[in-house]
Amino acid sequence: MKLVPTAALAAGAALLAIFPAEAQTTWKPTRPVEFVVTSGAGGGTDVFARTVQAAITKHDLIPTSVVVSNKGGGSGVEGFVYGTGAKGDPHKVIFGTNNAWTLPMVAKVNWKVTDLTPVAIMAFDEFMLWVKQDAPYKTAADLVAAAREKPGSIRMGGSQTHDTDQTLTMLIQRAAGVRFNYIPYRGGGEVGVQLAGGHIEANTNNPSESIGGWRGGQVRPVCVFRREPLPQGGKVTETQGWSDIPTCASQGVAVEEFRMPRTVFLPPGAPAAAQAYWSEVFRKVSETPEWQDYIQRTSQSGRFIGSDEMRGVIQAEETATREVFAAEGWLTN
Repeated sequence: MKLVPTAALAAGAALLAIFPAEAQTTWKPTRPVEFVVTSGAGGGTDVFARTVQAAITKHDLIPTSVVVSNKGGGSGVEGFVYGTGAKGDPHKVIFGTNNAWTLPMVAKVNWKVTDLTPVAIMAFDEFMLWVKQDAPYKTAADLVAAAREKPGSIRMGGSQTHDTDQTLTMLIQRAAGVRFNYIPYRGGGEVGVQLAGGHIEANTNNPSESIGGWRGGQVRPVCVFRREPLPQGGKVTETQGWSDIPTCASQGVAVEEFRMPRTVFLPPGAPAAAQAYWSEVFRKVSETPEWQDYIQRTSQSGRFIGSDEMRGVIQAEETATREVFAAEGWLTN
């Protein structure tokens, strides 16, 4: 066995103390980077990824180019299968939501969230309960009362089955002791159109997907699933802005908070140095004017969560979601 002299070890330790960043962060992209988007073009995750791409390009945050690939088949399964198949490749960055851990619960897939290498949570989508503008339900309590009077008669629209919108609908039912007729559609935009046309009575869209309908006098929010109202901002209609919408808990719907995280991962087995590199890049993105504008336009709650803290958030959210899915009989594994 070849022994390293103590003096040499001491010298090496001294160098690490002087140059900790150089010693620990030795990775950077050496070829074009692929942003793998687990949604179709124009969807919320696609806009998220392209906003990040634009900020990186404008501020020259990485030394190579970035291309965006949309792989939204199977509600995002396609993107995660593709991303997890690139084991150890830090040049593929996977953009998603909580679908990173909900999909393996309800679909037979060959990966689980613990296989992925966490990078960051960038923001949280808020959710609101919406009705048609001329609906007789002035508050969330009115809608719940109608659902209680005629169980299953109120049609609640949402995006996909066994996904975020249906999960929230189940939580509302459990909290209020009512039953809705949940009707899935292909996306939040389509759900908004269906509500505006009177084909459903309510939906659980996020603000960005229904702002046009609210501004146009077709739909209106009755409450937000948040512990406190949204922050003060500009008016959306002539008389109201997002901060004027009461919390759902204050309206008698005891779901204090429901949010969807905007998540970023690397493939399984990505080097720790690459994980640290990308986490720092995304932190810098979160401080750019382009990102702040995106957060404001989409009425999301901006909060950067790095890779270490992200693991804890995922574990807590996965546990809570699994409990709901189990109660509804949705679990496949």
